[in-house]
Amino acid sequence: MPIYEYRCQKCRRRVSIFLRSYSDLETVELKCSYCGHDDLRRLVSRVSVIKSEEARLDSMADDPSLADVDENDPRSVARWMKKMSSEVGEEMPVEFNEAIDRMESGQSMEEIEKAMPDLGMGDPSGGASPSADDL
Repeated sequence: MPIYEYRCQKCRRRVSIFLRSYSDLETVELKCSYCGHDDLRRLVSRVSVIKSEEARLDSMADDPSLADVDENDPRSVARWMKKMSSEVGEEMPVEFNEAIDRMESGQSMEEIEKAMPDLGMGDPSGGASPSADDL
């Protein structure tokens, strides 16, 4: 079920037209939904591609923006971890987010381990929280 975008040549607005099939493009009379004019020019639209989790992780591994991650800089590691957690799309434990916040503020891994001694001990729901070594 394609959605095509057009520019009305009279009012210059962008118009999206939903068609039930590709063959409808030949039979449906296209009109501007704003002014009713029929002089429309087709636009090149963005496309959306659904990726599997494996494909998303593979593309992240090849991401050139990750090449500048400095494992000795907590802020750099925190940026990388935020990107990874958003790409995975899973809710992270509160401790994970707190550790990232601390890293972004410049705390070292040793300081975080001292401040959060239970980090990595797991959570009551059965999921494993990341250990400080994982961060």
